[in-house]
Amino acid sequence: MSVAIEVRNLHKTFRGGVTALEDVSFQVQSGTVFGLLGPNGAGKTTIVRILTTIIMPDSGLATIMGVDVTKSAQQVREHLGLAGQAAAVDERLTAEENLFMIGRLNHLPKPVARARSTELLHDFGLEYAAKRVLSTYSGGMRRRLDLAAALVAQPPVLFLDEPTTGLDPKSRNDLWEIIEKLLADGTTVLLTTQYLEEADRLASRIAVVDHGLVIAEGTPNELKAGFGATVLELSFQDETIAIKAKEAAANLASAPIQQVENRLELPVADGAATTALVLGRLLSEKISPTKINLREPSLDDVFLALTDQPATVAPGER
Repeated sequence: MSVAIEVRNLHKTFRGGVTALEDVSFQVQSGTVFGLLGPNGAGKTTIVRILTTIIMPDSGLATIMGVDVTKSAQQVREHLGLAGQAAAVDERLTAEENLFMIGRLNHLPKPVARARSTELLHDFGLEYAAKRVLSTYSGGMRRRLDLAAALVAQPPVLFLDEPTTGLDPKSRNDLWEIIEKLLADGTTVLLTTQYLEEADRLASRIAVVDHGLVIAEGTPNELKAGFGATVLELSFQDETIAIKAKEAAANLASAPIQQVENRLELPVADGAATTALVLGRLLSEKISPTKINLREPSLDDVFLALTDQPATVAPGER
């Protein structure tokens, strides 16, 4: 399998001495989805901006389809599409007019641009609203159109920078299905996201970025197996009892215990055996959970273990 995106020893420092990227390296195989995960300010969007030739790195190598982004920016742009965190379409125009205009800007002949517009509106389930101005569109409709706009020129490489932020669950799932269809057609996708479920479902490989560094890389299963312990979930009658339980079981967990109101999540290295110890400890302290669940680690657990903070969704990143 060929390499569609290569990043090697990438550095970027912004004005004021803020280091956004420090020695970042990874490869993306053609026809796959590669996920970039990280908290706000980790450097994900900086990586995308460099790869899409919006900004230049201070040092290091970055190529798209073998073309150097710093030496042949125009040629690189011919290979890629970008759907960013904010919609890049004109709300004063109709969906049909937006896609036709983008086709013409990409030097497609008028008949081809018109046909491509019609095809994409059908593929994205927007043909019924083709002649409506975008100011009447919902957030989910706008995001679908934004992704369609990035595909007008049929780029082999697509960058999706937090494409589903702010969408409701149904709209998010609809967009995931569209991305899966693109993958089936051979498109290479680089996806930045803070939705762990999104990365787990779509990405064949993931790099976790924090403070401008790649701190872990692998398949979702590899990351979960390597960094996540089995999680014991305990619920209690109220938050006060949960606090007492957390104190009682603190030295039995393999990582810090997370508490959300009356619920605890304890990472346990050896599953059932540690669960028995925890329940025995709580019984000796006359603490009784109202609900018990033992589950395998998720990407949320991996993210927390690697970055010392839960995954969050918020606009903006350096």
